[in-house]
Amino acid sequence: MIDRDHGLSPGRQAKALGISRGSVHSLPHPVSDADLALMRRIDVPHLEDPFAGSRMLKGLLNGEGNEVGRCHVATLMRRMGVAAIYRRPNNSKPAPGHKVYPYLLRKVLIERANQVWALDTTYIPMARGFLYLVAIIDWYSRYVIALLTIG
Repeated sequence: MIDRDHGLSPGRQAKALGISRGSVHSLPHPVSDADLALMRRIDVPHLEDPFAGSRMLKGLLNGEGNEVGRCHVATLMRRMGVAAIYRRPNNSKPAPGHKVYPYLLRKVLIERANQVWALDTTYIPMARGFLYLVAIIDWYSRYVIALLTIG
């Protein structure tokens, strides 16, 4: 799209095409061999411990004898598309426009068995596919009435 050997400067070519001048002038830098070796070393512990962030990986790499800083590890992780898996904040905030349903058992006195049941569903990843575990519980006696597996 941009011809660097053309008589018109790359900046003027970008202006004529309606694209940013900065995206034209900067060329992507190739990854060095040392960084490629570090990226291979980052990939192994990340697959074993996907919750490990740049600080933990920096400690593991330095323990193996590689002198590397946390910011460099974070840059390489970003370049690889690798991120630590952990619970992010504000996960329990409802989405805008989400309807809040009233709690129907607020003033109900539970005084006998089979008056109120609860259902709990859990998603369990398996080696080949997934499984749902469904439990039905009696609130008064706290007994599990039924366990179902779906999958």
